Amino acid sequence: MPNVTENEKKAPLLLGALSGVLAGFAALTVAEAVAGGVRPQAGPVVAVGGAAIDRTPATVKDWAIRNFGSDDKLVLQLGILAVLALFALALGILALRFRRTGAAGVLLFGVVGAIAATNRPDSTGVTDALPSVVGAAAGAVLLYALAGRLTPRAPAPGTSAPDASESRTSPSGTSESDTSAPDRSPSGTPESGKGREPGEGDGAAEGKEPAEGSAPGKDGEDVQDSEPAEGKASGEGWDRRGFVIVAGAAAVASAGAGLLGRSLSASGGRDAVASRRNVLLPAPGSPARAVPRGAQLRVPGVSPFVTSNSDFYRVDTALVVPRVDATEWRLRIHGAGVVRPVTLSFDDLLRRELVERDITLTCVSNEVGGPYVGNARWIGVRLADLLAECGVRPPSKGGPADQLVARSVDGMTIGSPVEDVMDGRDALLALGMNGEPLPFEHGFPVRMVVPGLYGYVSACKWIKDIELTTFDSYDPYWVRRGWARRAPIKTQARIDTPRPFARPGTGAVMVAGVAWAQHRGIDKVEVRVDDGPWQEARLAAEDTRDTWRQWSFPWQATKGGHTLTARATDRTGAVQTEKRARTIPDGASGWHSVVVTVD
Repeated sequence: MPNVTENEKKAPLLLGALSGVLAGFAALTVAEAVAGGVRPQAGPVVAVGGAAIDRTPATVKDWAIRNFGSDDKLVLQLGILAVLALFALALGILALRFRRTGAAGVLLFGVVGAIAATNRPDSTGVTDALPSVVGAAAGAVLLYALAGRLTPRAPAPGTSAPDASESRTSPSGTSESDTSAPDRSPSGTPESGKGREPGEGDGAAEGKEPAEGSAPGKDGEDVQDSEPAEGKASGEGWDRRGFVIVAGAAAVASAGAGLLGRSLSASGGRDAVASRRNVLLPAPGSPARAVPRGAQLRVPGVSPFVTSNSDFYRVDTALVVPRVDATEWRLRIHGAGVVRPVTLSFDDLLRRELVERDITLTCVSNEVGGPYVGNARWIGVRLADLLAECGVRPPSKGGPADQLVARSVDGMTIGSPVEDVMDGRDALLALGMNGEPLPFEHGFPVRMVVPGLYGYVSACKWIKDIELTTFDSYDPYWVRRGWARRAPIKTQARIDTPRPFARPGTGAVMVAGVAWAQHRGIDKVEVRVDDGPWQEARLAAEDTRDTWRQWSFPWQATKGGHTLTARATDRTGAVQTEKRARTIPDGASGWHSVVVTVD
């Protein structure tokens, strides 16, 4: 029947593709299990993803952050898995005809993963290659085995082969015939009615012997059973039963390996979780002053003055959040102009005088009006004091180093101007955030916080090393990718309410938002309706010049479409520029505006 024939042709291809997917799944889950015992960051998806991030153009990264926010890492990993799935499908189909080539393709992906893992900045050595190598080996063996089950098997020795006219369908979808052939005439064609053995009826297939399990029919015809005998299926066609058994067992084993990997990864971070749970932050020797009562406006829709830890933005390159055991953590300070190099423990920092400050952080990837800005209460150690104790002098006082390079446990490097860190601002090695030890996502056990500088030149999370050097002699991670060496935060105002394309009613509408110019402070915010004059908004009480400031403007809305625009002026007298600039290389600029329709 045509439908049956078509299905028979498609089925092997589908099963081949399924074999590739199962092999890919097995490779990834086995690799994850091995990575759980070695190092979670050594897993192939994480290693290849990290390598992809490092090689992605800055404009593409900026686009990803703008469109996916903190989910950009999840999108990247899903994209990697989708690509791997497509290649697995192709290798599975290829293995139907070229088993060794298909298996070798899986091994090739293992090599790629191993190279990516061992070349990461935080690689601990050749052991980081193990997850990719072992996982690929498991996937290659499985694909080879599954493809073998889909290959037609030759008849067992000593048994007569089926006649040439008894065709069968191979997994590649082609019809195969045995070399045995009926008696042929000298012309090479079967002779009708000649050379037949007794018992061959006209209704039988040419030269066909009665098959096992068939019954004689009318006029000597052999009537075949509707299902082939088990021996025939396994002896002449592909091994259906074997394929199902191997595929099912592989799926179950792979799922188990994945669960094991997750369990091992979780257990590997238990010491870090316990160390954070046991941290008791001492009372600060220099506490932050109470937030003024008028700093938080009672206007629905305005961002809270203090951003909760769970809502605080996160922009970094870590696909796996480092979980560092505070009891094992160490910070080394060394480099040019460091007279007395030092290595400090977490307890060493806790024994020092702690400083508590409210500081607003801003990411350089924040578009005009964007969400990557947040205000928190930080507690930590003054970085300038530590540097001074090590004999470091800023360039203005004859120091040889003008750049401080902070290194993270995940290999990230961030360069900050030594002059800014030591000019008297509250640059901190932060240990706590909003009254608790730093969350892992925000840098536990220790991170840098420097008011007035974008995060990519100041806010190193999971810090482990500080080296004093010069801007001319070393380019940190983001500078090598086209971002500016120096990046003070630009003066900005943002409209939080009404939201873009809102439809407020006529009459009194409160326009409100936040403005920031860290380390300079906000002096004024103005609002313009359509092309009308600038009108001064009411500012909320200021906490410090290092925090953002809320503002509000009562607007008598009239029917129709309107554009609301805001701009800020900082304490130096600088007015927020109208000129639009991209986030690259040193932060976005321009006025924030929203379009609304008044009903």
